[in-house]
Amino acid sequence: MYVTAQESRALSHLFGLLAEDLAEREVRERIGHHLLELLSADYYASFVWDTPSRSFGSGVWLNMSPDNLARYGAYYQYNDPITLKLQARREPTLVTQIMPQRDLMRTEFFNDFLARDGLHWGVNVYSYAGQRNIGDLRIWRGRHRDNFDMRTLDLLRLVEPAFTGALLRAGGTMTSGVPEPIGGPRLSQRELEVALMICEGLPDKIIAYRLGVEPSTIRTYLKRIFDKLGVHRRSGIAAAFAKHR
Repeated sequence: MYVTAQESRALSHLFGLLAEDLAEREVRERIGHHLLELLSADYYASFVWDTPSRSFGSGVWLNMSPDNLARYGAYYQYNDPITLKLQARREPTLVTQIMPQRDLMRTEFFNDFLARDGLHWGVNVYSYAGQRNIGDLRIWRGRHRDNFDMRTLDLLRLVEPAFTGALLRAGGTMTSGVPEPIGGPRLSQRELEVALMICEGLPDKIIAYRLGVEPSTIRTYLKRIFDKLGVHRRSGIAAAFAKHR
C-alpha cells in the first residue's frame, strides 16, 4: 500500500519503539502518541483482558479523564454494547462495523461515558497469544472529524503483529503456542516475529521495513522457519499456526 510522508514517519517511529526491550505496560503507554499521529486521531486507551473476572484492567490512556475511566472500570465496561463484539473480531475493526453510529449514540455507554471525553468515532485492535487476549488498542476521533476508514484498517494491520510481538516479548511468552515439530527446536524470537507477520499476509519488503533489515535477511529467516516447521510454503506457516489458535 502507498503511505504518505507523514504516515511513513509515524510508522518508522512506531516500529522502532516496538523493537525496543520494553515492559508490557510501557509498550502500551508509549505506542499511543505514535498511533494518534499515524491515524490523525484525538484519543487513545489500552487495556488488558482478565478472563477470570471477565473484565478489562491495567488501563493506560491519552487525552481522557482519569475519573471517567474509573467509571468505565467500575460500571460502564459491564454495560458496554460494543467492546466485546470488537474483541471477538480479532482484527482491526471500526466501531461502525459492529454498530451503526446512530444506534451507538442512543446508548447510555455513549452518552454517559464516551461523550463525556468527546469520543465519537472509534477503531479498536485486540492482540492475542493463542486464545488469550493480551492487550488492545482503542483509538478515537472527536465528532469534528470524519470517521476512520478502510485505510485506517490497512495501517493497523501493519502495526498489529509488531504490537503483539512486543507484548509477547515483554511477557516472556514469545514462544508460547508456537507449533513445534516432534524433536525439532522452537522458533527464535525474531523468527516468531517474522512468522506472525507472514501469517498476516505481509510481503518480505514490508516485514523487512518493519524490522529494519534487508529483504534478503527476511528470506534467510523464512528458510529457517520452513525448516523448523517442516513446511515448504508461506501458506504452510499460517496453517501450522492456525492449529494452535
